Amino acid sequence: MLYTRKGDDGTSSLYKSKDRITKNHPVFEALGGLDELNSLLGVCFAKYQCEKPVLFNVCKIIRTIQHNLFIIQAGLAGAEKSIPKSRIEEMEYIIGEIESYIEKPNSFVIAGATELSALFDYARALSRRTERSVISANLRLDKQLSPETLSYLNRLSSLLYALARYEAFLSHKKEEVPVY
Repeated sequence: MLYTRKGDDGTSSLYKSKDRITKNHPVFEALGGLDELNSLLGVCFAKYQCEKPVLFNVCKIIRTIQHNLFIIQAGLAGAEKSIPKSRIEEMEYIIGEIESYIEKPNSFVIAGATELSALFDYARALSRRTERSVISANLRLDKQLSPETLSYLNRLSSLLYALARYEAFLSHKKEEVPVY
């Protein structure tokens, strides 16, 4: 069944909890943000031509992020799940490798060099907003997320920024910088 009617009164519950919480609680805003980000990354995955020869397996990177977002959602909802430090180290390695191939921007970049780079930039912006909502929710919960999970969310926007720049690089598109 795709519906339960339990939330018809504007409440929901968290993992293994019988307590009903109003759906406007910050934890549900954060869970929704993580879900929205995961869905947008699904669009990036679907748009990416996984069979094209590239320096990095971007499809695998996207899927790994999506799985990690589910881990974060589970932890936020109360399950004993958290992001291990090794996942942050993997992200930092990928960011470093991408930086070694592309010209590092010394300014802000206007999104839209390619459709996919724009989608990665959109995901980056959404990841920052989601990070803020997760932090807000985390402050109001009894069970706190691990420091590694919070570090992962902080690093995620950097990885998505790097992927946007990498996609523009692969497409041989010069990215535009804002004129002030």
